[in-house]
Amino acid sequence: MSTKDPARRLRDIVDNADRITAYATGLDLTGFAADSRTIDACERCLERIVEAVVKLGPEQFAVIAPDVPFQRVRGLGNVLRHAYDDIDLTIRFGLVRNEVPALRHAALRALEG
Repeated sequence: MSTKDPARRLRDIVDNADRITAYATGLDLTGFAADSRTIDACERCLERIVEAVVKLGPEQFAVIAPDVPFQRVRGLGNVLRHAYDDIDLTIRFGLVRNEVPALRHAALRALEG
């Protein structure tokens, strides 16, 4: 089910992406791995981003971020909630460094459009 206020969900994505960036700025993989608070904070923000994407729904999300499969994002939420101990730290750091900024950019474009 999609939300009736997509702008709110897009702002949720941007806000949580900004938090992740603030938490992880200046950290390389080693620094990230050594800071459990940052890992926890980033994971919580990732969960919020996933929930915002799910509330947007697959059709709206496909317009916003056509290169990112909706089911992949939804699956990440399931993994974060149910199989959190199976996510390699390198993958988590890659999400923080690469995927989150790209999704933030897409959400900003959609808010401006």
